Amino acid sequence: MQKTKDKYQPDVSRFLALCGRNYAHIARWLPEDCHTGAQWLVEGEFGCLQVSLLESTPYTQVVSISRPMGMGAAHLVPVPQVTVRVYHDAKLAEVLSSQQISQLRPVYDYPNLRMYHRNEKYQVNAFLEELLKIDCRARLVCQS
Repeated sequence: MQKTKDKYQPDVSRFLALCGRNYAHIARWLPEDCHTGAQWLVEGEFGCLQVSLLESTPYTQVVSISRPMGMGAAHLVPVPQVTVRVYHDAKLAEVLSSQQISQLRPVYDYPNLRMYHRNEKYQVNAFLEELLKIDCRARLVCQS
């Protein structure tokens, strides 16, 4: 008798908790009164983040977050970059796109042509959490 593979069920409460933690990290340094196109640096003990505001509406904002590498490392390793929608009413921050993925689906069939994990959306948001942990005391350095 052949075993059937269990269908992947995303853990929604775990995903929402992760998005809530990401919002808490971003809310510490996200300026309240900035306009579309604004750019700034967030500096912490373990590096800095380049942030730019792509879209702003009354309840949401879309920001691009990247972590520039040192001079020599930029050619060896691609710069981590994510586009994040920040939901101020729900206090959540969710990754919309990552380096190679333009639209994240909640669940991917596995195996698939691009070899995404079944829980790729969760993993990319977990990557954002790690990216945002540059320091627990991160601060806004400059804003343009």
